[in-house]
Amino acid sequence: MTTTAPHTASDVKDLSQADLGRRRTEWAERSMPVLRQLRDRFAKERPLAGRRLSACLHVTTETANLMVALQAGGADVALCASNPLSTQDDVAAHLVKDHGIKVFAVKGEDHTTYYDHIRAALAHRPEVTMDDGADLVGALHMIALNRLDDLAPPVRRWVEQLSPAERLALVKGVTGSTEETTTGVIRLKAMAKDGVLQFPVIAVNDSDTKHLFDNRYGTGQSTLDGILRATNLLIAGSTVVVAGYGWCGRGFAMRARGAGANVIVTEIDPMRALEAQMDGYRVLPMAEAAPLGDVFVTLTGNVHVVRLEHMRRMKDGAVIANAGHFNVEIDLEELGRAAQGPARVREFVDQWVLGGKRLFVLAEGRLVNLAAAEGHPASVMDMSFANQALAAEHVVRDAAKLTKDVHRLPAELDQEIARLKLAAMGVPIDTLTPEQQRYLASWDQGT
Repeated sequence: MTTTAPHTASDVKDLSQADLGRRRTEWAERSMPVLRQLRDRFAKERPLAGRRLSACLHVTTETANLMVALQAGGADVALCASNPLSTQDDVAAHLVKDHGIKVFAVKGEDHTTYYDHIRAALAHRPEVTMDDGADLVGALHMIALNRLDDLAPPVRRWVEQLSPAERLALVKGVTGSTEETTTGVIRLKAMAKDGVLQFPVIAVNDSDTKHLFDNRYGTGQSTLDGILRATNLLIAGSTVVVAGYGWCGRGFAMRARGAGANVIVTEIDPMRALEAQMDGYRVLPMAEAAPLGDVFVTLTGNVHVVRLEHMRRMKDGAVIANAGHFNVEIDLEELGRAAQGPARVREFVDQWVLGGKRLFVLAEGRLVNLAAAEGHPASVMDMSFANQALAAEHVVRDAAKLTKDVHRLPAELDQEIARLKLAAMGVPIDTLTPEQQRYLASWDQGT
């Protein structure tokens, strides 16, 4: 779907790439029938009419289709990147040139530029925010709590120019927010528990049609894809160590085993460790897995999962990648102090020499599936972004009913997304008979 639109005040790499971005976005749209139906309904009903919406998401073809759907619903949209390496520059150009959407994202942008783009999204003065890692919400709350020293310098300098009344209006102007990631939801629930959350947030990640599919099948496939594109390694016969057995970890473990790898799982949660063992994987502490692995992948959402003590025990040539949202799961600071490097040996592969052994870190420890590949397939993002679109509509429509807490998308909307996806796939299912409905609703019918 393309419209003619004036160019906006944006920061993208090269508008001449817009035609390529349009073709690739249209290709993704073919695999996003649920979001397409929502876009068509939004265009008719305009549920977001006149609302300013700022999104901090990975700028990909799938995200472009979400932005177009939100715009069709009447939203005034601004988009910045949620990761410095995940932006697809042609897609950013397409959104600006063909749809007039404000985009602030350049692949490979440095730390200062990354936060200046977050500043630009905040300067849009959103009424609804959409996050993938809670960067926008986090900054708004630092402003609300007057913790300006905790803001990145580009954001802090801008906020310091605002009057106290303007800062208050910026935060109070937000009706609500949506959050895409496990990591972001954990942070937001901690804020709600501490009583500092300033507005309601819809935890999109908690929807069944998000985490059961995006996290498992999307992360599973795209992480393997990113590792293969970055390294061209043969997975069959290798030993792959999977750190974390949440939905992302179990999805990747399944794909790695399917490619012929011997999979070892490391965990801190006894229930998940037991599940991994019952699923047929070898479960070990990271210290014991370190000498055995050929490829290590972190998918935990936690900090320093792979530490220097582990890297010292790894074999020569070990490959280390991260598929968690933030680049904190591999302790690269300690590696940098102890090892020689980095030396760039392939586009997304840095070599470090530690104690005479070569270690290869992929994508600078950032999300390997988005930095070295294209992220999740459009078909699975169809459901995730349908959740985002419906969550934005829910925030606007039901703002007066929502408390300052972290909420799930209503179950009936989650079910509706699943129903629409099945229908688009041509998969019919059974329905309960009246007798079955009566049986399930009764308490006095025995065996």
